[in-house]
Amino acid sequence: MRSIPTARSCPFDPPEELGRAREAAPISRFSFPDGHLGWIATGYAAVRTVLTDPRFSHRADLVRPTLAMDRVEIPEVLPGMFTRLDPPEHTKYRKLLTSEFTLRRANELAPRIEQIAESLLDDMERQGPVVDLLRSYALPLPSLLMCEVLGLPYAEHDRFQHDSDTLFDLSASEEDTVASWVSMIDFLSTAIRAKHDQPTDDVLGRLVASGELDDGELVTVAMILLMAGHETTSNTLTLGVFALLEHPEQLAALRADPALVDSAVEELLRYLTVSHIGPVRTAVEDVEVAGTLVKAGESVTMSLAAANRDPVRFPDPDVLDLSRSAAGHVSFGGGAHLCTGLQLARAELRIGLTALLRRFPTLRLAVPAAEVPLRETMVVYGTHSLPVTWDVG
Repeated sequence: MRSIPTARSCPFDPPEELGRAREAAPISRFSFPDGHLGWIATGYAAVRTVLTDPRFSHRADLVRPTLAMDRVEIPEVLPGMFTRLDPPEHTKYRKLLTSEFTLRRANELAPRIEQIAESLLDDMERQGPVVDLLRSYALPLPSLLMCEVLGLPYAEHDRFQHDSDTLFDLSASEEDTVASWVSMIDFLSTAIRAKHDQPTDDVLGRLVASGELDDGELVTVAMILLMAGHETTSNTLTLGVFALLEHPEQLAALRADPALVDSAVEELLRYLTVSHIGPVRTAVEDVEVAGTLVKAGESVTMSLAAANRDPVRFPDPDVLDLSRSAAGHVSFGGGAHLCTGLQLARAELRIGLTALLRRFPTLRLAVPAAEVPLRETMVVYGTHSLPVTWDVG
């Protein structure tokens, strides 16, 4: 395989080429854009091995880019880019953030998530009966919450959402990408400077007060948390609602038993897997993966979406079944780089989905499913919009 396919024949299924690759072998040869011959892991066990085995590195000076990066000159690594570090360097940042994103903290934030959801649904009801669910609900819910958690001004959400979209858009021009890069750094640098002058009781405020990180590190950490914190959740929520509307029997089961929502969230995370490109690791010594020898220095890119559809791990994987146990899915990654905010994301999805379905029992698509625009050129998959409607009165 020479490139990661992104086009989908079904909006909810991984590209067919990835499934065929997995059926042929759980790990197979992959040609990276820089000419390096490495591997792509598509089988569940193979992906889990690469994610969790410490003999695979995430260091930026070792891994190969999965996508051509010649469209813009942006540094591979910035100070504080903990997503491109291995322990023990990575551990410094992980320890600073772990206590901020625990299950306990997510539970403490649940009432605030409910307040935000209900307020957005009130606005939807006033705007309706036809709205874009993404812009009206699924995007502002995690964006507003992440701004409050981090201590960033939500008043500038149009700016950072636009910049984030552009930076995640593989088809964006060099000019637009550079402009959004500069804008995002300026937005976060301004916010962090303000915290030096006036301390705040939020994640970034506490990091500033700790003195553990310099401002360059703080900007990078804030960027990672902000972009990952709203992009993945908003697209999972939007695409999840789309999937439920297209699987009415599953939607009916969830409406009949709201207690099903926890397993529903895990199944939607598995079934949809919005992180459809990467991640990448490089072997620092020879490692056997699913019976295949990966030599030291070779990089392995992974398809989390293909792994989550592996029939060896998940029976009837192409069937959306909210009652199944999807525990063990790899949508949040794994190993030392397991998603920091996974508990908060689960809470947002659980509360956001429950509130929406309760408020709008007749919710349905306002356009044919084939007309819903898909984010096929984006690093994080989903929809560009989701027009919905409901019965009034």
